[in-house]
Amino acid sequence: MLADALLGGFPSELIPAPSSLRFPDGADFRIEIPSVEGPKVLAAVLDEAKKRGVVVNRVSQGSGAMLHTESELREMSQIAADAGLEISLFIGPREEWGVGAMSRGPEGAALNGSVRGMRQLRYAVEDSLRAIECGIRGLLIADLGLLQVLSEARTNNQIPKDVVFKVSVMKAPSNPATVKVLAALGGDTINLPTDLTLNELAEMRAASTLPIDLYVEAPDSLGGVVRGNEVADLIAVSSPLYVKFGLRNSRGLYPSGMHLDADAAMIAREKVRRAQISLEWLHRSGKNLVQSQPGAQGLGVPKP
Repeated sequence: MLADALLGGFPSELIPAPSSLRFPDGADFRIEIPSVEGPKVLAAVLDEAKKRGVVVNRVSQGSGAMLHTESELREMSQIAADAGLEISLFIGPREEWGVGAMSRGPEGAALNGSVRGMRQLRYAVEDSLRAIECGIRGLLIADLGLLQVLSEARTNNQIPKDVVFKVSVMKAPSNPATVKVLAALGGDTINLPTDLTLNELAEMRAASTLPIDLYVEAPDSLGGVVRGNEVADLIAVSSPLYVKFGLRNSRGLYPSGMHLDADAAMIAREKVRRAQISLEWLHRSGKNLVQSQPGAQGLGVPKP
């Protein structure tokens, strides 16, 4: 980085050793745009990405597969398949929107992404099967039991082998031992807390070879960190890394729908802009870090 020449009189910053791990295609990182709430928002993301020369490898969605019509799921599958990117849809129902009260209490937020009882678990499995039938190959999961059930189903060929299980940031592990637990339960990529230091990221990376998902900018509800300028160091320490662009100081969207399409699309466009800015910082770093291209091996690209 050019700033190093102006700081010659100061000691070098102690940064953990770079990760030697890579995605199956040899890339160091992939870009993810979260909260892409439906076909219109997905189209807006791809339009903005084309204008700005940004490759988007994965989009995720937080309202849930269950709040899309089957025709919308199929439309999103086709759009993403044509673009060679993964769609990861949140699986529900989730306790935060259920009839129970504790998840909405001041100390109950840890339950938000859970499924409650056999009734919700049955619906969550059906939600997964419905999304898969519509071509989706990326499932975003925040309930550990559901993750294990679906992982066993994949192992037993009851769902396709190419379905990717993404562990939600709502179950983000804060230590390496929990990373190992999530990997053992069948997670394929694991969201980490948004505020980890480089040293803590290195500890997490040492615990597993699985890809890490990390917000380099997080919405206010997840801490509101804005660290896109650090993206080169974050990738170097954490590779293979899904670099996620949330947006601080923007409205909440969940559960989304037609009444929020315009807001959701504009917020998603700004996230693509944030990605462009981070890529410019990456270029300034001088680090030779490689991004996956569309359709790369390991992506849960839909099968319409």
